[in-house]
Amino acid sequence: MSVVIITSDSHGLTEELNRIKERHQHEADAFVHCGDSELDYHSEEMSSFYKVRGNCDFDQNYPEETQLSVGGQKIFVTHGHLYQVKTSLMPVSYRAEETGSNIACFGHSHLAGAEKVKDTLFINPGSIREPRGGAAGTTPTYVRLGWERQNELQVEFLNLRGEVEATTAIHLSRMN
Repeated sequence: MSVVIITSDSHGLTEELNRIKERHQHEADAFVHCGDSELDYHSEEMSSFYKVRGNCDFDQNYPEETQLSVGGQKIFVTHGHLYQVKTSLMPVSYRAEETGSNIACFGHSHLAGAEKVKDTLFINPGSIREPRGGAAGTTPTYVRLGWERQNELQVEFLNLRGEVEATTAIHLSRMN
């Protein structure tokens, strides 16, 4: 089984990021942070994360976006502020398509959610610091994305204790 742990908008939290990494270290193929960590790019807390710069990150070492491949999935990661994710998925969907990605991860709105549009899965893990609603309400959340078969994905929204708050099953017909 392939597993990716996705978090965003931690806004200075350190202990929580370390706890998430420790909890999932033996199952995760990758850790993703979608920006607004407000931590130094080279900090211990951000080590082992694929990470991007959010509008509250001032360390210039952070890239605006990144891509990774895990278990046959191609994943595009951005914070979302440069793609107006608070109003529409259209700009980020164009960029995901340009990169050949079938999964797009972003934050910025602090609203947890997973949505399939055409054959792209969009994931916002919410915020572990200041959640604003969405799939798990106002509980601080991050995501465990898992799959055994490339076209059948499961998105689990976890609270800071690692308990499942909400689950979404997604079927993608296009695989990379």
